[in-house]
Amino acid sequence: MSDILIVDDERDIRELVSDILEDESYATRKAANSEECMAAFEDAPPALLILDIWLKDSQMDGIDILKTVKRDYPEVPVVIISGHGNIEIAVAAIKQGAYDFIEKPFNIDQLMVVIRRAMETSRLRRENTDLRRKDVGATDMVGTSPAFRALTSQLDKVTKSNGRVMLTGPAGSGKEVAARYIHANSNRASAPFITVNCASIEPERMEDVLFGREGSERGVEPGLLEQADGGVIFFDEVADMPSGTQSKILRVLVDQQFVRVGGTDKVKVDLRVVSATNRDLEQEIKDGNFRQELYHRLNVVPICVPSLADRREDIPLLAEYFIEGFNQSQGLPLRELSEDAVALMQTMTWPGNVRQLKNLVERVLILGDTTDPIQAKDLPSEEEKVETEGRVVLSGALATLPLREAREAFEREYLLTQINRFGGNISRTASFVGMERSALHRKLKSLGVVTSNKAGARVARVENEEETEETA
Repeated sequence: MSDILIVDDERDIRELVSDILEDESYATRKAANSEECMAAFEDAPPALLILDIWLKDSQMDGIDILKTVKRDYPEVPVVIISGHGNIEIAVAAIKQGAYDFIEKPFNIDQLMVVIRRAMETSRLRRENTDLRRKDVGATDMVGTSPAFRALTSQLDKVTKSNGRVMLTGPAGSGKEVAARYIHANSNRASAPFITVNCASIEPERMEDVLFGREGSERGVEPGLLEQADGGVIFFDEVADMPSGTQSKILRVLVDQQFVRVGGTDKVKVDLRVVSATNRDLEQEIKDGNFRQELYHRLNVVPICVPSLADRREDIPLLAEYFIEGFNQSQGLPLRELSEDAVALMQTMTWPGNVRQLKNLVERVLILGDTTDPIQAKDLPSEEEKVETEGRVVLSGALATLPLREAREAFEREYLLTQINRFGGNISRTASFVGMERSALHRKLKSLGVVTSNKAGARVARVENEEETEETA
């Protein structure tokens, strides 16, 4: 609502203030006591509350109403008026979260100045809330690989529920995008999506940030839990949450309520929780760094977000998506990808996963300053393996082997890379490397290369290498 609610036990004062405001083109509602006031809020919260401190024949006085409003409707500014005002009451009201304090009999010009400022504050808060609810974070899921399709299938199954989801996967793999996808496709899509980066918040500030604070000079300061009410709160890198905060968050998950730092009143919230980590939480529990009870509360639906290495088929699509995005957001050149650039990108190692790919694309577009297609030579080399005249530089280990063993090692690594590049598709690999499919199968068998399922996709590995790793 964009109207102003006037609460005063004196009818003449209510009517006077209402007439003044309506002359200034403001819509108003009036209430004589706390019951009528709270009924008006339940009907529709106003943009501004003008509240008398002393209310006759009322269950709550002005300070009690102020506390209730700031607890349940923190976005509504409250202007206190009183004929019995003094500095102590003014300070008490401001500490409880009042926007300002005016004594009766009030000066009309002074009243209008305060109201205009308070209404502007209300407008800005509403706009901020709307922006927060719309959220500017990316929710597009890009890919066609088997591993990607397996991921989106799992995400689609949880979007319509309120179940807590634990997203695991390496850093940069897109866990926050997955969390935003859940939110955007849920029945909470119009409500806030609030991110808590547990790794970046100082441990001593964590509880203020999460639960908010009251009683300070700035009055009531809502925390991130309160801001997320009705929507989704995303605990990113949850393994970094301080141990003392973990027990309090556990209680919030159980009761859906908490007390602000420095306060006594309980704040009720309706939250869906999504969390993410790139660490092994079960090992963190064994090491005494994470509460087992909290883990079980958060890990209701575990979903693994695959690494970029497990979805190499998606690299061209992701790169094209980033190119278009940088063109729209930064005006960078809209460049195509050449076949050799695609081939190189699909065979590179990506320890930073999708985030690293995005950064690489941005760097190439900035430094290239051209609309020509991106070539392999435009991409930064992981290692300087090719000299300017095109000679291959051998690694130290390969250079020490006899020709037959070196050739076998090269062929093994080359074919492993190509098979994984094409998502385990032997036909596409054979076509690219220029071999008959049957001949490729024979070559793979002689090299001890096999394929198996991982993260919903076919990946190549050296036969028995997993067993070797386990016994090492």
